[in-house]
Amino acid sequence: MCRHLAWLGRPRSLASLVLDPPSALVVQSYAPRRQAHGTVNADGWGVGWWAADRPEPARWRSATPLWGSASFASVAPAVASSCVLAAVRSATMGMPIEESAAAPFTDGRWLLSHNGRVDRTVLPASPGAESVCDSAQLAALVFHRGVDSLGDVVREVGAADPAARLNLLAADGTRLLATTWGDTLSVLSTDAGTVLASEPYDDDARWVDVPDRHLVSVTPDGVCLEDLQ
Repeated sequence: MCRHLAWLGRPRSLASLVLDPPSALVVQSYAPRRQAHGTVNADGWGVGWWAADRPEPARWRSATPLWGSASFASVAPAVASSCVLAAVRSATMGMPIEESAAAPFTDGRWLLSHNGRVDRTVLPASPGAESVCDSAQLAALVFHRGVDSLGDVVREVGAADPAARLNLLAADGTRLLATTWGDTLSVLSTDAGTVLASEPYDDDARWVDVPDRHLVSVTPDGVCLEDLQ
């Protein structure tokens, strides 16, 4: 349910991350290679990035399949950023199909995506949710508690809903945070920077799978993993 990725490093075009690789997010929207829950991700998409002259992130979201967006395909090669977060959506059953339900969600500083599902009834009420969908409600809780408490939030929600899948991915323009809790995540580190992704977008041998129930932190200094159990 959903695929997402984030980049931190030297500026790269949106196309080089989302459209161009052989198994890029646009391909994962209709033919994911490692997705265990759901078969396609056609319920919307979103891309967020930071421009050099503004502190807050920009976003482009849609409730339509990524493969059908000719406008994004025409603009993506011309937009580059040192920090990007993108996602394609497979909606949890019963959740609305609308632009506001597509990640990334934001509090004006952070971008956040959720790959998974959660019972909304276990989530404490939090202000500012962009949609009634489970992912938006979970994002609002993380923003309310503070993204630096991401690991604690995942442990608490996971205890309240043992069936939840809580792979979260967040970025603030200077670092990335992610969790693995019930779904896949891989990391690729190169001299140019680091990618975190639900699944590798190519067959580069340097991709490394992150173990389940871990917190991942990416800064310009490198990648750090913390066990969440």
